[in-house]
Amino acid sequence: MSEQHELVVIGAGPAGLTAAQYGARANLDVLVIEELAAGGQALFIDHLENYPGIATPISGFELADIMKQQAETFGAKFMAASVQNVVKRAGDFLIETSEGPIEAKAVIVASGSKHRHLGVPGEEAFAAKGVSYCATCDGPFFKGKRIFVVGGGDTACDESMYLSKLTDQVVLVHRKDRFRAQKALASRVLANPRIKVLFNTTVQEIKGTKTVESVVLKDVLTGETREEHADAVFVFVGADPQTSMLNGVAKDEMGSIIVDDHMRTNIPGLFAAGDVRVSPFRQVVTACGDGAIAAHAASQYLDEIEGHTYA
Repeated sequence: MSEQHELVVIGAGPAGLTAAQYGARANLDVLVIEELAAGGQALFIDHLENYPGIATPISGFELADIMKQQAETFGAKFMAASVQNVVKRAGDFLIETSEGPIEAKAVIVASGSKHRHLGVPGEEAFAAKGVSYCATCDGPFFKGKRIFVVGGGDTACDESMYLSKLTDQVVLVHRKDRFRAQKALASRVLANPRIKVLFNTTVQEIKGTKTVESVVLKDVLTGETREEHADAVFVFVGADPQTSMLNGVAKDEMGSIIVDDHMRTNIPGLFAAGDVRVSPFRQVVTACGDGAIAAHAASQYLDEIEGHTYA
């Protein structure tokens, strides 16, 4: 017989952890399903300095650990599993997981996103051999080495700042003529003498023998290419929402879930929060806000289907 819960939250990033806390505080039976570690993309943040109320910067890991403890304190349960399919039935949802089926009256999808790849020759061949998508995970292996960072958003700039603590040979490559990162962060990168910025430049190929040894760069204005020595390449060019387990859910052209102001999808009882949904701004604080709203809306939905709404 399937395990049954009132509310199932898929994903334990900031959005999912907040949803779990708010759902449990509303006295709902909440189960959070996460295939990896609680924290999601926040685990890759070394120096979280812009979260309201936290004057002294902490790591994303520390914040996630606190949030998980809070959710558990209020009664949320956690399950380590991957979700393969979410099926809407007459009165509930069937969630097919690697650990067996789960039934839920309402579901919040907070599955986040995964790092997008460049798709250039050598990237896959040198994955974990100099090519990385996590500076805090792999940066320490390249202390004093020449590191290339690819991207122009908040993550690329933030990770470049972290890597500059490990080496004075950080080269940040961006295909546009300016960063799309927040101005304060971009300004710090441009002012950092340990970071060299190459605008209007793309990585065409990553080369080496057993590990990364060089990159082929292209000037997008002139079309000229050149090869430069590199010991590592860190890629931060966006992320793809994890929605493959969902069918019949309205999405945009990027695969992000379309929701209304209450985080409701086009399927009654199914909500989405955090990086997995269409959003103009993706930050830890906005993900947490999404999670709180989604949990509140899910609680109202459950009241409605059980006939407990207020007049």
